[in-house]
Amino acid sequence: MNARPAGNNGKVHPYELSLELPAVHRGVRIARNVLRHFTRLWGMADREVDQLLLVVSELLANTIDHGGGGAAMTEEDLETGARMRLEFELAGARWTLRVSDQGGGDPDEVRALLAPEGLPDLEDERGRGLFLLNQMVDSIEVARSADKKGLTLTATKRHRD
Repeated sequence: MNARPAGNNGKVHPYELSLELPAVHRGVRIARNVLRHFTRLWGMADREVDQLLLVVSELLANTIDHGGGGAAMTEEDLETGARMRLEFELAGARWTLRVSDQGGGDPDEVRALLAPEGLPDLEDERGRGLFLLNQMVDSIEVARSADKKGLTLTATKRHRD
């Protein structure tokens, strides 16, 4: 884990946090707790922190269920050793959150889930999470992860100071 003020470029003094965790649901709670601690320490308002934590929870849970974690609850349940990476930056009135997985995937298929034609089927048990997240943030971008083993979703949102 790395948490630090980033280099000052003479303008906004951004803060960064980077976590690498096993792709298990227990890791979501760890990530939320760490992120909550640092964002409050850095002066982010409680309401904004709560919304950020909802976004990070959903993105990480999606990573675990569909991005190589096999829906594992704990490390003992994880068959593949898959990891997930969370990177967060707070700069002025904007935060950026990156979640990377190791589960392959097609960026175009994920983009279609973010912005389907019409509303998702409300009768389905699942399948609305990414659509709803896309409504909560200013943008979500999907790309291949740096290691080319999976995907990286980058969510950005302006918040009130």
